[in-house]
Amino acid sequence: MQSPVVHFDIAGPNEKEQHHFYAGLLGWQVDAKGPGYALARTPDGGPDGALIEADTATVTIGIAVADLDAALARAVELGGTVLMPRTDNGWVVKAQVTDPAGNVLTLIQQ
Repeated sequence: MQSPVVHFDIAGPNEKEQHHFYAGLLGWQVDAKGPGYALARTPDGGPDGALIEADTATVTIGIAVADLDAALARAVELGGTVLMPRTDNGWVVKAQVTDPAGNVLTLIQQ
């Protein structure tokens, strides 16, 4: 099973500085959708993501999986932890896990 990177979230304080940085450095189109959340569109077919205002700086990648429930079970078998169970937010069905080192991955149902 191959699971491509399809989304990312970059979080940190100072929303305006984050938008300016990623648009200016990488040429991403930043589209504010409301307080603390903006879509980030990357060029040339790269995965799009979000810039999120938060107290702590983090980067989370979103990975498309063919079977979300099986991927959650496999993550636990391999030493990961489920942070957010299967959730349907009306746009996508996703869950979050940590790898054994504590890095967060968002698993997105294809």
